[in-house]
Amino acid sequence: MGLIKAAKDAIGSTLHDQWKEAIRCEDMTNDILMVKKTTETGVITNKSTIIVAPGQCAVIYDNGRVIDATAEDGFYTFDSSSSPSFFGGQFGEVFKEMWQRFTFDGASAKEQAVFFFNLKEIIDNKFGTPAPVPFQDWSHPIPNQMTNTLTPLRVEIKCFGTYTFSIMDPALFMTKLAGTANVYKKAELVEQLRSEVLAVFQNVINELGTSAYKVPVLEMPSQTDEIRQMMDEKVFDEKIRERGIRIDSFAVESVTLDDESEKKIDDYELSSNAYMQQGKMVGAYSEAVKSAAENSNGAMNGFMGVGMMNMATGNVMGQAVQGVWQNTEKSSMDLSKQQEEGKTQEQTANKEQSKQANTEQQEETAKWKCDCGIENEGNFCANCGKPKPKYCKKCKAKLGEDDKFCSNCGEPVE
Repeated sequence: MGLIKAAKDAIGSTLHDQWKEAIRCEDMTNDILMVKKTTETGVITNKSTIIVAPGQCAVIYDNGRVIDATAEDGFYTFDSSSSPSFFGGQFGEVFKEMWQRFTFDGASAKEQAVFFFNLKEIIDNKFGTPAPVPFQDWSHPIPNQMTNTLTPLRVEIKCFGTYTFSIMDPALFMTKLAGTANVYKKAELVEQLRSEVLAVFQNVINELGTSAYKVPVLEMPSQTDEIRQMMDEKVFDEKIRERGIRIDSFAVESVTLDDESEKKIDDYELSSNAYMQQGKMVGAYSEAVKSAAENSNGAMNGFMGVGMMNMATGNVMGQAVQGVWQNTEKSSMDLSKQQEEGKTQEQTANKEQSKQANTEQQEETAKWKCDCGIENEGNFCANCGKPKPKYCKKCKAKLGEDDKFCSNCGEPVE
């Protein structure tokens, strides 16, 4: 039993009445994925006509198994004496496998039907992130002075939009989802897809935030083509494809930042503007940083002198900038001079601290307070006669009366 495709010249007005009685499916809207069609008797008689519209495929079902199928639109004659023809189009091998392997247990005995599948791209499926998700924003790069590299600013975003999907394997779709139902609608599948689609989209935005794409956070809605290409290459929807369907595209309609992320970006812009006002940057801070990142040969020069910003207005971007941004030989020399001055100042400060600590220790040893609460200047307590406590000469730790070595540093007691 199989299908025989009718010649174009046989489909004329003289056969109009015959085609009206044919098995067809005219209501394959965006909301319907599969429809079973049969006759009043449940038997497809020999020489019956089967009409397959564009964007459909038809699977001929006979008593629990597939006997023929086609994904080519046109007019067909069902011939009980012919072998399966498998006018497969894009599903030729899939249909052959269905014929050889697939049976549908529990189906009604002695039933013949045609299952029509909607092969069009199913559009207008909503998605949204219920909670903010992380994104690496390369439009606000942060320089690392130690490694002379850039890292993206981490933000949290909410995304809303639509996605499309289509049936890519009628055999898997029928066995994993639709079975032999009379009608299988999109509504029965969308809820099941929701969490899986969000997982797929999380992979998508993670990829958009890598150094390979560097998509600015608020420009994500314009990346439709890039997302489609990425989906084809990475196959993020592999788990969904195991049911015979695939995600074709995402259309991001809106991207919003959470409050903390908005503040991060505001602080970033504030620090950039502050540096321009001081005249310590050639141009806008973010533009200069991005320019250095794109110049693979001059990254070292570009990052020279760049630290993290610590303005008088407060902690901006969480770090302090100790150099200036100028990608010139002069700026490098000025920076070296500033660094040397900074080291000298630091050494001076350390000496002052050490001197102050010694002075305080001398004052402590000149006057001492006995355990009985009386402050003394001599070697014995004027109140109870207890001797003045001893201190380690090396670490200044307090010693016991009979200690021969300092319990803190091990220095011998003279």
